[in-house]
Amino acid sequence: MSIFLTLLGKILPLYFSIILGILSTSILKCNKDTVAKILLFILAPLIVFNATINVKLIPSVLFMPIFFFVLSSIMAFVLLSIFKNMWSDNTSNLLAFSTATGNTGNIGIPLAILFLEPKLVDVFIFTVLASILYQNSVGYYITAKGSFSAKESLRKVLKLPVIYAFILGISFNLLDIKMPLMFVDYSNYLKGAYAILGMMLLGMGMEKIKTDNSLDKKFITYTLAIKFILWPTLILIFIFIDKNFIHFLNDGFYMVMFLFSIVPLAGNTVTVATLLNVKPEKMSLAVFISTLVSLFYIPLMIFLYTN
Repeated sequence: MSIFLTLLGKILPLYFSIILGILSTSILKCNKDTVAKILLFILAPLIVFNATINVKLIPSVLFMPIFFFVLSSIMAFVLLSIFKNMWSDNTSNLLAFSTATGNTGNIGIPLAILFLEPKLVDVFIFTVLASILYQNSVGYYITAKGSFSAKESLRKVLKLPVIYAFILGISFNLLDIKMPLMFVDYSNYLKGAYAILGMMLLGMGMEKIKTDNSLDKKFITYTLAIKFILWPTLILIFIFIDKNFIHFLNDGFYMVMFLFSIVPLAGNTVTVATLLNVKPEKMSLAVFISTLVSLFYIPLMIFLYTN
């Protein structure tokens, strides 16, 4: 019960941001497309650059984001091939993109702070780069491909600054170029802005839920099943194999991986769906429902894993 109450206290403020997002569009008539662009083209690249320039690059740490980026990419293409004929529009693209990632930032990082020791929290935050890079590269490509040709989709991906921010951050890290101390606090402000605006955009995307037939029960059922059942199953299989045969990681890294696998659908999927106009209202509802379910699901999964 104490774990559940502590977790609830961490997540509740996020719901306040969702409410602010709903009010900003319904009352203030704010433009959610503008917020989506700020998130994707300004805040995400800055956060990626800051993380990659500060982390200590050792093999086990480098393995984490690479593993999850590859896993997400493979899952997305496999799921797209499975579900591509289930809907007549680009819903299958949206399902493949959204279920191959998770809310590792807004919900995952507070979870890491709560359950991991400080050095593993840094590893978790660096691993979140896998989600950001996937969402803004492969995921963006798959979602865009539902409305654009492969060439046009690839061209859109290459225009995303987050890719170049990651390359620049890694380069600076290898060259031992550090950020000036005056920007340390500023980087924390960026993370806060990213979290708040991301969850507000989720609320802003719910503006037309009642009028656009956003309650697609089949879509929501599949997204929840993949995110809450398939994801932890795959990670537990990998942990079993590594612990018994490969011995590359340790128990701390296993916990990082498990936390990574049990977060709900990512709010950033609404950002990409909004920018590409691929059913953002449907995606917003699915993300909101998965976030509600996670209030009970996450404490239960952590209890089962640790016991």
